[in-house]
Amino acid sequence: MKLVTLAAVVRCGHDGRVHNSARQSWVRIGGSAVLVDADPEGCRVSGCPNIGPTMKPCTTTLAVNTGYSPWLRIGGQRIVLSDLDGLTDGTVPGTVHYTVRDPGQGFVEAAT
Repeated sequence: MKLVTLAAVVRCGHDGRVHNSARQSWVRIGGSAVLVDADPEGCRVSGCPNIGPTMKPCTTTLAVNTGYSPWLRIGGQRIVLSDLDGLTDGTVPGTVHYTVRDPGQGFVEAAT
């Protein structure tokens, strides 16, 4: 798995864009901060096309299901890996996932 940085492309299951944020800035890869525990949660989602009379587009990421390193930490926080998977608040509740399309760097990997 690759380490995920602030430059990563993360998308909802409908292809909406997740706006990443980084809680730490001292560890970087290629000039971009490495994401850590809870960074992917509560992020804004824009451009989700899941719109209709009974449909709610994805607007926020929820808790991470998988994607935190069990071994590597920065400042005590687990780092985010490219197998990141979590749910969004979009319709149908509990079924729309967000995932990494590009980790934002191609140099550093971690074994799980």
